[in-house]
Amino acid sequence: MTYTRPTQTLTDAALFGMLHAAQEKATEMGQPQCIVIADTSAVVLASLRMAGARVLSMRSATAKAMTAASTGNASGALPEAVRLAIGLASDGTMTGLPGGLPIRFGGVLVGGIGIGSGSGAQDEEVARAALAAIGADAV
Repeated sequence: MTYTRPTQTLTDAALFGMLHAAQEKATEMGQPQCIVIADTSAVVLASLRMAGARVLSMRSATAKAMTAASTGNASGALPEAVRLAIGLASDGTMTGLPGGLPIRFGGVLVGGIGIGSGSGAQDEEVARAALAAIGADAV
């Protein structure tokens, strides 16, 4: 019987690289953002609230990262029919708002990134830039 399994985790270099790429993309588009990166246990590993980003968007960015990390799907892909119930049941730690993307390497889920403070499309664009910066699978 096996009692362990191999895992992959994000390095500090990956976290800093993602934060930097997301900050650069948000600056380029003129939309300050809140950026949150979580591991597959939905533990926040890194976060940044850019100057001018909405204060409460840290909460939504965190929920987006946790949703993507725990489901392995984009936060916006959460079915409409369960969004309210799952948000209430998880005490707001899961959301159907767009802007959260899973972080995968070679198909292996290692976490999630959540972006908040812009439109859903802007949030996802910033998240995609962060994934591309570290060579993660495209979403």
